[in-house]
Amino acid sequence: MRARAYSLLGEKGAAALKRIFVAPDPGLLRLRTAVRAVIGVGFAVTIVELSGLPLSASVAGGLAALLAMFTVGDATPGRQVVTTALLPAVGFPVLALAAALHGMPLVRDAAFLAVVFCGVYARRWGPRGQALGIFGFMMFFATQFLRAVPAQLPHLYAAVTMALAACGLVRFGLWCIERRTPPPAGPAPLAGHGLARPTTRLAFQNTFACAVALGVGQLVSDERWYWAVGTAWWIFVNTASRGETLVRGFRRVIGTLAGIVAGLLVAVPLHGAPGPTAVLVAVCVFGIFYTAAPSYSWMMFFVTVMAGLLYGLLGVLHPGLLALRFEQTLVGAAGAAVAVALVLPVTTHAATDAWIQRALVAVRHCTADSARRLAGDASADPAPHVAELELLLGKVRVSLAPLLHPLSPLRARKERARQVMLHLDDCARQARGLAAVAADPDASHDARLTAACQRVETALLGLVAPGGETRSAAVLPGAAPHHHPGAEAALTHLRDLETSLSSLAEPLRSGPRGVFAEA
Repeated sequence: MRARAYSLLGEKGAAALKRIFVAPDPGLLRLRTAVRAVIGVGFAVTIVELSGLPLSASVAGGLAALLAMFTVGDATPGRQVVTTALLPAVGFPVLALAAALHGMPLVRDAAFLAVVFCGVYARRWGPRGQALGIFGFMMFFATQFLRAVPAQLPHLYAAVTMALAACGLVRFGLWCIERRTPPPAGPAPLAGHGLARPTTRLAFQNTFACAVALGVGQLVSDERWYWAVGTAWWIFVNTASRGETLVRGFRRVIGTLAGIVAGLLVAVPLHGAPGPTAVLVAVCVFGIFYTAAPSYSWMMFFVTVMAGLLYGLLGVLHPGLLALRFEQTLVGAAGAAVAVALVLPVTTHAATDAWIQRALVAVRHCTADSARRLAGDASADPAPHVAELELLLGKVRVSLAPLLHPLSPLRARKERARQVMLHLDDCARQARGLAAVAADPDASHDARLTAACQRVETALLGLVAPGGETRSAAVLPGAAPHHHPGAEAALTHLRDLETSLSSLAEPLRSGPRGVFAEA
């Protein structure tokens, strides 16, 4: 029986690993981005090393390059160049502030929390604000990691400048993926007012979480307390509800624990040997970028292993240090859990319902524009709505993660959440197929499409909340059907879409408060 249990665990682990590394990668975008990151960060570190700067400067430069590759996500290469160029304008003053306050713990802690608040609040200005906010926070964090003092600032400034220039040369000159494959614009954040605005609420929540992590983390270790603050900070990136934050914290703990085990087996025996360490750091950089989208736990695994390797290079790595990192990770995750429970909480139910409504509106827009295209309107293009729908479905998945988690005790809600996700995925599949068929103008010459579009519109009206955006489908030509192959394909997609919407209605309306009662 025990052998069978281990076998099942092994099979599940292998299946989970397979899901991550064979996850959908349209256009091999994740693979190309990960390879480019390895080249960019490697080139940046090489340039800094060849300049003769000390090891701490090389670490700072490598971190700056990695952050520039990872966080700069503007819609166009031109805007990405501007954001990358602005990173030193935020990072250098923060580096100077953190170094100057190195010997004044109370003032340093207050300044760190101010940087946390400003860094999160900056997200209200979109991708550029988020990138600059993260970079500012991580420069303060890096100063604690490297124990930097004002005398080291010239070296750090030079390293960061050279690293950003080097990775920029790779990203925007040698290999600009975004020039041919523009990154899809992310969906706008959920609406709110005053303290309920997402960025304002997150700023207060994250600052409170970091304050708890900072205080408790210093009780655990007065030298490595910043790990707890870093954990609390990153848990709040790209989360929108209490449940999402708790699940993200759990996944960070799991990923960190796995990374510590790997660090004990790999990083500690190396004793900081430069050659093997450099190779393994490159593998970790690849893993961070390749697994970031499909699995936060795997990303944290690679981050933790890389941190262990860097500590090995600095000559301070030992098993006790890795154990301390895990303790501080627990402290940071606990601080985040306390913050989302006490400070302006947003329930999983509220966030999930809002994302589902927006996904359904995107289905309506896609169907309506497909119908208009079939009716002969050449200006109608459903493709942007298909892309938007994919992004919104990603938000729904993240929001549903607390209920779909294997450890969730809410079995009835878990099953309803699974049904909702299943039917929404099918709706997206049919909407994609319909948009593809709409490219054929001859497919519109079938009167049956008009009735099918109207039935889909009726089904969607029953699911979209009152006040949601509307867009009526065009009335298609009323010629007699002649069974054009394109028309038959469009009819199949519309019928299947109507079936999926009808099936979606049951889990959305079940339960006393809808799909996801307070969670």
